[in-house]
Amino acid sequence: MAKLTKEQAKAHAAAVERLQQDHLTEDDKEFVFRNWNEGANHVNGAAGAFFTPFDMAFGFAIDAGGGRVIDLCAGTGMLSYAVWQRSRFNHRRPQITCVERNADYVEVGRKLLPEATWIHADVLDVLDMDLGHFDSAISNPPFGNIRRTGNSPRYTGREFEYHVIDIAAHLADYGCFIVPQMSAGFNYSGRQNYERQTSGRAVAFQELTGLHFDAGCGVDTSYYKDDWKGVSPICEIVCVDFTEARPVAAAAQPAAANDNQPQADLFGAAHVAA
Repeated sequence: MAKLTKEQAKAHAAAVERLQQDHLTEDDKEFVFRNWNEGANHVNGAAGAFFTPFDMAFGFAIDAGGGRVIDLCAGTGMLSYAVWQRSRFNHRRPQITCVERNADYVEVGRKLLPEATWIHADVLDVLDMDLGHFDSAISNPPFGNIRRTGNSPRYTGREFEYHVIDIAAHLADYGCFIVPQMSAGFNYSGRQNYERQTSGRAVAFQELTGLHFDAGCGVDTSYYKDDWKGVSPICEIVCVDFTEARPVAAAAQPAAANDNQPQADLFGAAHVAA
């Protein structure tokens, strides 16, 4: 558990109190999203569970897509809530499914976004759950070498965000993700100019899967760097058209989604889940 400041602890307690109400107004929900602290009762650093800042989530929602939406590693549903709220300006509300492995987060999420279908499950088990096909997949997944239960179909390396993107590619036509800048395939946030990365893990992952990472409308996430709780990451919002790479995916020979045997990762080293 993180050591909260007095101000953070007070705000978290106030958010917990509001969650006890039978009915939450939109103002209540915004207060909880902004102040319920994921580090109050959980070691969120080890799990990589850092919730998307409220205002950044609404910027993300511009690119998130609609229709039938699945939110992988949903936390308390911040991204899905932003997608749902933005859909008020459309003619059709999305059908949202949120998948989260932390039971406490699911409990809070069901209060904040009861319109979604909430599934308490590990993201690495999703492909075995017969959830059907989705128009869009969204996620702010744990970053980096996070302890996991297995591998995604094609990727066996250390970066958890790529396992989530690989799983999403098998579920949806389109995906939108928050990832560390070094995992994005391009540099935009906090920079003067947009530039594509020419080497590194993002390039290797795109070559492996045939996917192409785009910047979408171009939200500069560095504006929200100090709004995260417990971290100050430079991220990018990555958009992927999975239909463009579907022939590549079909030609691949994926391993089982939960295969935990040592395999060669993108950098040639044998690896098992940490």
